[in-house]
Amino acid sequence: MMRTRPLKVALLGCGVVGSEVARIMTTHADDLAARIGAPVELAGVAVRRPSKVREGIDPALITTDATALVKRGDIDVVVEVIGGIEPARTLITTAFEHGASVVSANKALLAEDGAALHAAAEQYGRDLYYEAAVAGAIPLVRPLRESLAGDKVNRVLGIVNGTTNFILDRMDTSGAGYSEALDEATALGYAEADPTADVEGFDAAAKAAILAGIAFHTRVRIGEVHREGITEVTAADIASARRMGCTVKLLAICERAADGQSVTARVHPAMIPLSHPLASVREAYNAVFVEAEAAGQLMFYGPGAGGSPTASAVLGDLVAVCRNKLGETTGPGESAYTRLPVSPMGEVVTRYHISLDVADKPGVLAQVATVFAEQGVSIDTVRQQGKDGEASLVVVTHRAHDAALSATVEALRKLDTVRGVASIMRVEGE
Repeated sequence: MMRTRPLKVALLGCGVVGSEVARIMTTHADDLAARIGAPVELAGVAVRRPSKVREGIDPALITTDATALVKRGDIDVVVEVIGGIEPARTLITTAFEHGASVVSANKALLAEDGAALHAAAEQYGRDLYYEAAVAGAIPLVRPLRESLAGDKVNRVLGIVNGTTNFILDRMDTSGAGYSEALDEATALGYAEADPTADVEGFDAAAKAAILAGIAFHTRVRIGEVHREGITEVTAADIASARRMGCTVKLLAICERAADGQSVTARVHPAMIPLSHPLASVREAYNAVFVEAEAAGQLMFYGPGAGGSPTASAVLGDLVAVCRNKLGETTGPGESAYTRLPVSPMGEVVTRYHISLDVADKPGVLAQVATVFAEQGVSIDTVRQQGKDGEASLVVVTHRAHDAALSATVEALRKLDTVRGVASIMRVEGE
């Protein structure tokens, strides 16, 4: 039997995502009620600019006092889509204290202070759900947290930022340079006016921290995630990747060490073979591979951003949290029992693609090979082209530690015959 008294929802933020959440709550009210077992009512919407016209939302629900809204005491669920660290952190903990569970899309806050938020939720017996914080509409948090709870996840590898994937895809398919591709992404609405969070890898790093924490049952903060953006990727890098039968993607990679005693989390551009499924992820789409001992390799694919996709994930969490409210229970909280340390990037082992500008004369290749050998880095392939006394030398290594590769590059810079290191890129996905 359906309960007639509605569950009350407070919405913090009414931008692209928040307005779509409100719209779906209104237009799909009957379906949501049937799925939950009780109607849901939008009880208040906190915004910064109350004068802005918000189609489909009763103006009487609009308030600029978000603190008063979450303190009301009759609110069952708070949906937080304002982003940032403060005031979101204080509003969420205040909501817990005054009886509400929380659905959030705030990746930056969860990556920075997720442990404290989970502790507050547990202290007050509330839910904290955040599917929308990682990959838009793609179901990823709940499969990791619930469906794979009985399995051992060893690796999470994927494309988790649509803006950078669009830019790199355009550079690959049209031959555009980075600036041209970014301008196109901005014109189409894929990139913000200030794209720093996306192109410098901050957005993907926050998501990697969240995914690593859930996958490996340990706490990983964004400051522990190695981060490189795509601003240094050139058309020459894209062309070189193509000659190798690869393409370039910004990847988030979370791995459990072979001995199981530590984890790594990193975000950086990498060359991946065209035969790898991630190579075919185009435009602003996201895709994530999860490798587990029993389940094997799973792939999750779909739109990773945008109002409607993100709102879909928010509403999915809202339904789950409301069901828990009716059942007077809570869903899974933080699982950090393994307490595994996060290893620094220097301990990561992978392959590398290094492009060198060198003098076009005999003996250069031998000198370069000697440097690699002295640092214990094995060479897989070498390609050299020369003209008018100058040459380019492309070296692809076998798997090596990042620290060893860094030492190799420093030694190469000291050679008189090496004019400069044009680019360094990791090779993944094999």
